[in-house]
Amino acid sequence: MAAITPKVPISFLLHHLIFLLFLLPHQQNILTLAAAAPGKWNLLLSNIGVSAMHMQLLNTDRVVIFDLTDFGPSNISLANNKCRNNPNDLTLKIDCTAHSVEYDVASNSIRPLTVQTNVWCSSGAAMPDGSLLQTGGFNDGFRNARIYRPCNDNSCDWQEFNTVLTQGRWYATNHILPDGRQIIIGGRGQFNYEFYPKRNGADQSFNLPFLAQTNDPRIENNLYPFVFLNVDGNLFIFANNRGILFDYVNGVVVKNYPTIPGGDPRSYPSSGSAVLLPLRNLQGGANITSEFLVCGGAPKGSFTTRVMGDMVLLPNGNVLIINGASAGTSGWELGRNPVLAPVIYRPNNPVGQRFETQRSSSIPRMYHSTAVLLRDGRVLVSGSNAHAYYNFTGVLFPTDLTMEAFSPDYLDPRFARVRPIITSPASRSRIGYGQQLNINFIIREKINRDLITVTMVSPPFTTHSFSMNQRLLVLTNGTSSNVTQLGRSNYRVRVMTPGSGILVPSGYYLLFVVYRDIPSQGIWVQIK
Repeated sequence: MAAITPKVPISFLLHHLIFLLFLLPHQQNILTLAAAAPGKWNLLLSNIGVSAMHMQLLNTDRVVIFDLTDFGPSNISLANNKCRNNPNDLTLKIDCTAHSVEYDVASNSIRPLTVQTNVWCSSGAAMPDGSLLQTGGFNDGFRNARIYRPCNDNSCDWQEFNTVLTQGRWYATNHILPDGRQIIIGGRGQFNYEFYPKRNGADQSFNLPFLAQTNDPRIENNLYPFVFLNVDGNLFIFANNRGILFDYVNGVVVKNYPTIPGGDPRSYPSSGSAVLLPLRNLQGGANITSEFLVCGGAPKGSFTTRVMGDMVLLPNGNVLIINGASAGTSGWELGRNPVLAPVIYRPNNPVGQRFETQRSSSIPRMYHSTAVLLRDGRVLVSGSNAHAYYNFTGVLFPTDLTMEAFSPDYLDPRFARVRPIITSPASRSRIGYGQQLNINFIIREKINRDLITVTMVSPPFTTHSFSMNQRLLVLTNGTSSNVTQLGRSNYRVRVMTPGSGILVPSGYYLLFVVYRDIPSQGIWVQIK
């Protein structure tokens, strides 16, 4: 494999790992509790037809959602009286219900889609052209790949490619690479990695001993490893209770990080979550810092922690921790004490003042729930099914098919006058690497230009408490020198786009102008 040549020279990198254990009962003092908690919940749909085990926002402002085919019938029929005839299905050979849907944000509506083989506990990521590449699953989907090419006329559906992976990928993790391929890491019983699409159709799999070293065979607690593309082109991989910096081109571990304090597991089925905190100072070369935040999990013996929480990067650089439980672990019927109140983590606040509890939902979001950021700044929340089939009665946590939106406090109407409105470039514009980009926007009152920032957020593939490929870049330098007032309420901010595909792999991103932590609606940009 060819070596990566960075377009931005990086002579020194600080790989700063932050591991933060979020213990609700024992560390309430770290939370900023208010009489009236911020944020707002809205029920969008009472029945989307499938349990939202996997979700991906597309550049058409539609969200692809799916669970698995071996659950038996879902609660939504396939279109045009079509039925799926699959002799390999373990539950229902002829199935006239859908196990994937597309949610249209603008119309708040659901459209059934067809997956032919089992996508249970699979993985995926958006490709440079905006298509969703989804890989693996269970049973007859074990070595399959599927592509969903977004459209606006309701004509698109899943395309399936059978037995194209070198290994079965069940509970694996995907990450987009600077060359446009995806690396697929791990999976149940798989201590290796491979790439897709294949080069000349003949790529092989490569051993990754780290996955065997971090595996406890009794509970297989290294599944869905946390994977992030680092600013030096290597991968930060975290499994069980420790991480490595991995040169995937040469198959070499560059650095071993110490075991997380306490030594307890964080990846599935302990199901903490992880996020790469916002990347700043992108033109700073030597001073680019990577910080990886790992929260929650279920310690050995599973005492009280937050488990199955989703971590969502918000447009202003804060992190929303949402969904999950405060006891138990992932898996059928094993979670207890749902955590109904999200928490916002503010990485720029002083230590001890970074967490703020938000307004609670009334709906438990347990095993197999998901959350994704939308272009308007809301967070879409759905799923919860702790059972081997859909089960709506006689159980502690019934299968839930509702869809909600959580609106962070920055969407409160009282901030309307300071909420930026982007007027140019147009959404879906193409941008290049290392180029000046002028962004015009409106704010309806006099502003402090030092408080304007511009962020780029990648839309991740979310499942099992981990958002694969989630990434936020801060493009501004935090000074007024790059902001010009054009009129009474009109402004222009000049930014430099990231200099290489290592910092921001090619593809579609959401771009936001943020003022005093209040983001605009995002626009789609494609960087190539």
